Order: sequence, then C-alpha cells, then structure tokens
Amino acid sequence: MPLQNRVDPFGAIHAVPERGLFTGNRGIIHDPATKTLLKKRWALHAWIICVCQFRNVRREPMGRNRPGGKAGWTELFFLDEVTALAAGHRPCFFCQRERAKEFVGRFGEAFAIAEPRAPQVDKRLHKERLAAGGKPPAVTVAELARLPDGAMVSAGGNAAYALRHGSAMRWSFGGYGPPAALAQFGDEPLALLTPATTLAVLRHGFRPVWHPSAEA
Repeated sequence: MPLQNRVDPFGAIHAVPERGLFTGNRGIIHDPATKTLLKKRWALHAWIICVCQFRNVRREPMGRNRPGGKAGWTELFFLDEVTALAAGHRPCFFCQRERAKEFVGRFGEAFAIAEPRAPQVDKRLHKERLAAGGKPPAVTVAELARLPDGAMVSAGGNAAYALRHGSAMRWSFGGYGPPAALAQFGDEPLALLTPATTLAVLRHGFRPVWHPSAEA
C-alpha cells in the first residue's frame, strides 16, 4: 500500500503510487512504527523542496532515519517544482544551495529587501499556504494571462491547472494534460493556488522545473 506522502498543489498529502521528480519536507510529521502521518501536517515553518538523489544518501521513507533509531524528517514527494511551489514549499539550502540562493535572492528583488534571508521567505509563505490555513485569492480569466509561467490555479474548487505560455494544463499525480486555452474556464470560479510571495519570485525571473509531461 502506498505511503501517505504525496503532495498535491493545494498542499494536501495523499497516499498514491506516483512519486514525481522532487522530495521535500515540513519537519517530522510521521510515526515510524506505523509509517503513517501524525495529525499535524507540519512541524516547521520551513517547507522545503529537495532533490531525490544527493551524495548517495539512502533514506527509508517514513522510517527511522536519525541516529538512535529516531524518526527523521518526513519525506514528501511532488510531481515537479511547479507543484511544490504551489503547495507553499521553497528550495532547500542543503541539497539545492544555488537554487535556494536564487529563490531567496529574487524574493529580495521582488520586495526590495537588501539582504533577504530564508526565514523571511518562510514567514511570509506560511501565512499564504492553503494547507496552513491561508485563503486562496479569487482570480478572473482575464487576470490569468498576466500571471507568470509556473503559477497554478484551481477551477471549481478541486481541479488544479498550471499556467504556461498562455495556456492551462490540468494537473494530476501522474502528469499534466494537454494545454488548453484560458477561455475554457468561462465563468467558472477560479482561485490562485501558488502563494503570492512565490508568484512575486516567479515574476522576477525564477524558472521552476516542470514535469516532462508539460513538454509533450
């Protein structure tokens, strides 16, 4: 049975077979004896995105990965960086240092902060994350065209779409559907999933990694 460690663009955590391109964490939120999630969905304000392979380190998902047989951070998985960003995560300074420095640097440019720091990013993001109680802002079809590539929106409250090159692609745990015109949404209620802080970073030149299905 799949472990409950797969994150959707809303920030919710599911048990599905697919894993995706990236892992990451929100601290220790599992019981290693049962390999199930605790009631809490985060232990830290730093929600990060990690690479799945780093320095030949091997971890047992939801296992005892700390010295003394203690639970280590809970491994979560994302289809791609676009998904992880929508869920409110940001790149890790340990396994993706240059990537993380770029993200925080562009955050500083976006908000005119001379010496930006990761905790500043995390504090802002935590207020905006849907899985932490943030409210998704409504957005109109006309406004979609002004959003940066890599932004994600929801339609009808449960379907997620990624925006790229003026089109929208429906998200799933296995990949993206074919691109479709933004006019497909008509008068359907839409909401932003990607946090406002991350949208500002995308607007200032950060280019997220996409799942190969987005290139099809």
